Amino acid sequence: MDRRIKFRHLDAFSAIARARSFKAAAQQLNLTQPAISKTLKELEDILGVVMMERSRAGVTLTPEGEIFLQFAEQSTAALRHGLRSIRATGSAAGQLKVGALPSVASSLLPQAALAFAGQSPDTLLEIHEGAHHDLTTRLRSGNLDLVVGRLGKPETMVGLSFQQLYSEDVVIVARADSDAIQVRDFAGIAGFRVLYPPKDSAIRPLVARLLIAQGVPLFRNRIETASSAFGRAVLLADPQTVWIISRGVVAGDIDQGRLATLEIDMAATRGAVGIMSRAEELPSVATRVFSKLLNELCQPPT
Repeated sequence: MDRRIKFRHLDAFSAIARARSFKAAAQQLNLTQPAISKTLKELEDILGVVMMERSRAGVTLTPEGEIFLQFAEQSTAALRHGLRSIRATGSAAGQLKVGALPSVASSLLPQAALAFAGQSPDTLLEIHEGAHHDLTTRLRSGNLDLVVGRLGKPETMVGLSFQQLYSEDVVIVARADSDAIQVRDFAGIAGFRVLYPPKDSAIRPLVARLLIAQGVPLFRNRIETASSAFGRAVLLADPQTVWIISRGVVAGDIDQGRLATLEIDMAATRGAVGIMSRAEELPSVATRVFSKLLNELCQPPT
């Protein structure tokens, strides 16, 4: 890389390209218009190509400018992210905000959070439980650093990357003493109250396809919820209720005998659970540490 290229060159070029105006870019960077014009001219002289064409209609990128813009913005974003990460390292002001779907909030996340607290005691860890659509929206906007949960539909994953940790199926559970335990098909649970995944849930399309394949209409006597606390409280209070939910949410209740699974084939609902992050963004030190812990916890014992 030519050492004559400075951060100010990349910043000015990106600002002009985004604004398509020297005046607007100068205002954004608190520079005068002649100063930002001079900075761009310096960059073009260094590279030996014209990056932008000026006209009364505004600024247009040349083919070379279009190519350079992508790498200029990636470079400046990476540098800023690196500086933030360095400042956060070893500082009590460091923060890591992790979104968790219910299936991991009650199973995988507690172990990871405790291990992270031991390794990074000066980093404030925030865990936010929620539905898939809400968490991925907050991740995309920068309000969360990571989201851990089931892989969603393609349209919900735009701009995000996904690293699989393990696979998980959906189960139908009821109180261990409920008559529903004897039910062997979807049609049979229509006589019970059904806690059903809501529209923004990652598992709803999988369950819906299974119902359609078996010719069973959407349950009329249903309550739609993504709340693990609500679902568990209702189920334990009422033996006439069944719950369609990711196995991870109720694994502890099943192991301890409070809840039992119905013997209905749910293999088609099996899906990937993993770490979601913003694509093409360099992870911070805290993000890398937390991701490594999650991967270690999901490794099979040797």
